[in-house]
Amino acid sequence: MPITILPPRSSRPINSNNNSRLPQEDASSSEESDSDSGGGVDLDGDVPMRPRQQVRTTFQARPPPRDLASAVVTPGEVITDDPQWMRGHGTYVAPQTTAIVSSVAGTVTRTNKLLSVRPLRARYTPEVGDLVVGRVVEVQARRWRVDVGSTQLAALPLSAINLPGGILRKRTETDELQIRTFFAEGDLVVAEVQQLFGDGGAVLHTRSLKYGKLRNGVFVAVSGMGGGGGVVRSRRQVWTMDAANGGGQVDVVLGVNGYVWISKHVETPEAEATAAGGSITNMEESLSATVYSSQNDRIEVETMREIARLRGVVMALVENGLRVDEEMVIKGYHEAVEMAMVSPEGPDDIYLGGEKGQQLAAALTGA
Repeated sequence: MPITILPPRSSRPINSNNNSRLPQEDASSSEESDSDSGGGVDLDGDVPMRPRQQVRTTFQARPPPRDLASAVVTPGEVITDDPQWMRGHGTYVAPQTTAIVSSVAGTVTRTNKLLSVRPLRARYTPEVGDLVVGRVVEVQARRWRVDVGSTQLAALPLSAINLPGGILRKRTETDELQIRTFFAEGDLVVAEVQQLFGDGGAVLHTRSLKYGKLRNGVFVAVSGMGGGGGVVRSRRQVWTMDAANGGGQVDVVLGVNGYVWISKHVETPEAEATAAGGSITNMEESLSATVYSSQNDRIEVETMREIARLRGVVMALVENGLRVDEEMVIKGYHEAVEMAMVSPEGPDDIYLGGEKGQQLAAALTGA
């Protein structure tokens, strides 16, 4: 069978549809096409081999950071596109832009030129010197594992507590065998963060006499330093206040990790030794095992009622987004007592949820 050889067919110009262009423009465009094609040949009916232009994404910038002090941002929301600001925790810089974008849902905080977002809900991040309230969840050979609301369990070594017989006494094997007589699973303790590990773990200690096992009260778990309304670091985290309506004295412990303890006030060995004229050193040496007792003392009904009222005040502060510290708790308690006096139930009205909680928050903020 004979073979017929056809002449080569010319390629179709890229801009063949535009007949109104000048010859010099066609020549320049063909040169650009040759340079952009990277040595390839355009086939008839094929798409042009020019690289596709990248489309830049434009971000909608928020107002200046000074207007975002009380604003709540969501993940992916642009805080600012001004290049003079630096990104902090809870933010990131979008690729090929100067926009600082939030990575968590929370409130914007500004420290000089540093912008960060404090999350509305987050795990507690320990810092050295923090006073925390925790629950013992595990007893090991020479230490306890304590839940403080962090990403990891904190460690309380046997060498970091006060033992009967004096703080300077060397820990022996007998102490290790009797480790559950000091703290057992489920016990609540108040301690201080002594050391931090690189992975975020914390080491606690209860060497001070104001730390140790908690008794005679009620435990409240609220938000802590994660952000939003909750317990904040303040000058005093532990104090004793006089309760109204014959409730006696009540102790309040505000853990920075968001755990709160409200209990009946019991005279500590430190106060008893001071009242008797003794020294603190002698008192520590004669420290008895009653400090680690798990038996609650008798609590009067009036005291229990005022403890419940204080708990309602703390919960109302958190539900309405207010900070929880000594000043706000004391003011809120006095306001709650006045609200109960005008109630038909009188002092026995301790409910502070719903509209009553909003009324309490409005009275504290002056709204």
